[in-house]
Amino acid sequence: MKVRVKYSKTGPLKFISHLDVMRYFQKNIRRAGLDIAYSTGLSPHQIISFAAPMPLMLTSEAEYFDAEFRSLPSHDDFVQRLNDAGTPLMKVWDAAVLPDKAMNSMAAVTASSYVVALTERGLEELAAYWGQNFPDEVTRLMAEDTIVVIKKTKKKEEPTDIRPMIHTLEMTNGRIRMLLAAGSKVNLRPEQILTELCRRIGCEYDRFHYDIHRTETYMDGPGDGSFLPLIEAGDRDF
Repeated sequence: MKVRVKYSKTGPLKFISHLDVMRYFQKNIRRAGLDIAYSTGLSPHQIISFAAPMPLMLTSEAEYFDAEFRSLPSHDDFVQRLNDAGTPLMKVWDAAVLPDKAMNSMAAVTASSYVVALTERGLEELAAYWGQNFPDEVTRLMAEDTIVVIKKTKKKEEPTDIRPMIHTLEMTNGRIRMLLAAGSKVNLRPEQILTELCRRIGCEYDRFHYDIHRTETYMDGPGDGSFLPLIEAGDRDF
């Protein structure tokens, strides 16, 4: 049985890498005594895959992985055992059994939502920009038909129109909220939005000025342009 697990990554765990997260859950599942399936061959490993891993310095309340199990306890017992064996900074919130034809979590991801606030350092250095300039610039950015930025990859830099990748962008109650394209085919990072906003108001983007928090990871909805949280692909009744 393939299970999709939703978990959060908060606090100082924003400083650990995706590889550390993988190792954590491999050990967490063993400590919880869950009957996970292993691959065959000379070097068996747990059958587990992660969706849209976050870069360092971001926190999240909606991370996901898929894993195969040979047998399962009840839903509540499954979640409780993982949490009892782990840290509250990496809390498991939900789980669902996936149908046989479900896409794996990495392939299914099409969007992610984020909320951005200022850190203490950011408040000291950007209070004027944040309160007076950012709200207007966010509105102007969403009103434009094209937003061309230099997008960097491991191999090259090239001008890219990121406007089609921004589904929503607004500033409310002193926070920037955004819904951006995500996944293996098209992916826009919130840092790229912040870099462009900073460029437009004449300040330099500094990662340590901002708290970036992922609030949900989505897949495509039922053909109407909407999005659904990844957990909705499965059945929680087990």
